[in-house]
Amino acid sequence: MALKTGASVLRLNTLRNAAVRYVERVLQLLSTHTRPEVAQNTKYAEFPGAKAPYVTEMKFLNESSYDPIPIYRVLDNSGSVLESREEPSIDKDELVNMYKTMVQLTQMDKILYESQRQGRISFYMTNYGEEGIHVGSAAALSPRDLVFAQYREVGVFLYRGVTVTELINQCYGNHEDPGKGRQMPVHYGNKHFNLVTLSSPLATQMPQAVGAAYALKRQPNNDRCVICYFGDGAASEGDAFAAFNFAATLDCPVILLCRNNGYAISTPTNEQYRGDGIASRGPALGIRTVRVDGTDALAVYNAVKQSREYAIANNKPVLIEAMSYRVGHHSTSDDSTAYRSIEEIQKWTTDESPLHKFKMYLEAKGIWDAEAEKTCLKESRDTVVRTMQEAEKKKRPHWKEMLEDVYYDMPPRIQKQMKQMEEHLKKYPDKYPLDQHQD
Repeated sequence: MALKTGASVLRLNTLRNAAVRYVERVLQLLSTHTRPEVAQNTKYAEFPGAKAPYVTEMKFLNESSYDPIPIYRVLDNSGSVLESREEPSIDKDELVNMYKTMVQLTQMDKILYESQRQGRISFYMTNYGEEGIHVGSAAALSPRDLVFAQYREVGVFLYRGVTVTELINQCYGNHEDPGKGRQMPVHYGNKHFNLVTLSSPLATQMPQAVGAAYALKRQPNNDRCVICYFGDGAASEGDAFAAFNFAATLDCPVILLCRNNGYAISTPTNEQYRGDGIASRGPALGIRTVRVDGTDALAVYNAVKQSREYAIANNKPVLIEAMSYRVGHHSTSDDSTAYRSIEEIQKWTTDESPLHKFKMYLEAKGIWDAEAEKTCLKESRDTVVRTMQEAEKKKRPHWKEMLEDVYYDMPPRIQKQMKQMEEHLKKYPDKYPLDQHQD
């Protein structure tokens, strides 16, 4: 009887192994991976430009030759943790702070967007749909890490400690604006919090960020990295490729974080590229790469935390592609319904919302409830409204500010312009609202 049982077990194991091999073969056939088969005894080429095997079968590769890079996530749409081992160990107070920052950001967006529509400010850009990328990444960084943002990372500024007052003063361009009214609204910067001032042209910050990372690398016992945020539209610029290649070949401790929100300014991604998103460019250029769910703040946190540790320990770059959706218009100069449907937008305002997922996660942990939500919304809204009303009453910078602080020693030609302007204002004082400017 024992012999028969042993024989049965042997047959079962044989059948099981055969079934496993069959499934593996089926999956191999179903895979889009089409690299030519390479025999074990194949000779490898030793060209300076590539170390690769020789083959006798020619196959051209294209964007469908490989399986898509997978998207890492921690939470599902209901805020439940999918794998307990992937849930990051974040203090409860910090989790609440992350969510409050997201709420504060959305309230600021709502009110300042309407402020522009009322003619109170000249321009604004919202961050709807990408809040999880902001707080998830900011929470995983050290305050000493250097941030090169684009123009849709306001949550990073808020999380780092930049006040709503400072941000709104910048949008209103009053005399308390750190930029002294010289920049467009939403072009923030803060040296104290290691936040490099934003610039409008796409991708200019990318090679700058890599250069800054190279400078950090050269410092003894460096424990800092650089993070550079950019969008899928910026990734279509030449500066993006230069930054990728620069970072890889010079081994720079930089995190290149792409917010792939689907539309750039008004161009859908299917008109921007044919390959597998932005992430596929990383391995091609020798950069460690991961793709994450950008609507999942915890997934972004894990990705940035591990990327930071790797970048600093190895002096190497990391590319993160955070998949998201720009719910709002590109800016107040845009009407996104001209190139996408309202139904599509509405789909991403409910279950796919970063705030919805994170709130459900906090509620499940017992650290957030309806009363806390009500209080948070009211406080956030009141802060923005009060600050906006105060910003409107503040005077604008002195007119001389537009000519000062450019050169350490003002050159003669600027001095000449300053004198001409002074004489002009004395001659026509009633033609200019000088009472609205600082004395």
